[in-house]
Amino acid sequence: MANPQVETVSTGADKVKLTAAAVLVVLALAAFYLLSKQGPVAQWGGLLAGLAIAIVVFFTSEPGKALIAFGRDTLKEVKKVVWPARKEAIQMTAYVFVFVLVMAVFLWLTDKTLEWLFYDLILGWRK
Repeated sequence: MANPQVETVSTGADKVKLTAAAVLVVLALAAFYLLSKQGPVAQWGGLLAGLAIAIVVFFTSEPGKALIAFGRDTLKEVKKVVWPARKEAIQMTAYVFVFVLVMAVFLWLTDKTLEWLFYDLILGWRK
């Protein structure tokens, strides 16, 4: 069994950047509440500015760069996907609906049969 690869923050600079990003998020939230007397524009401006700076700091760290690379790789893979044609998608959707309908009728009939068997024949509660 292969061991899962664990990625850790290795450099001191990355640790500082990630800590700074976390502190900036907390400061942005604090600014939102502390600026409540200044009005909603100041509140939301402080929050969004703090979060924007935190995001920039995060994306300059190694984990942030790895996240960007992962996003790029993901987009490349999504572009390789062969999506079904409209007709095929409609047919598959119809198959699913028909199957669900058939299963619902089957389960309802099973339920009613067991209900009749137990309550009417065996226990005689409905007579």
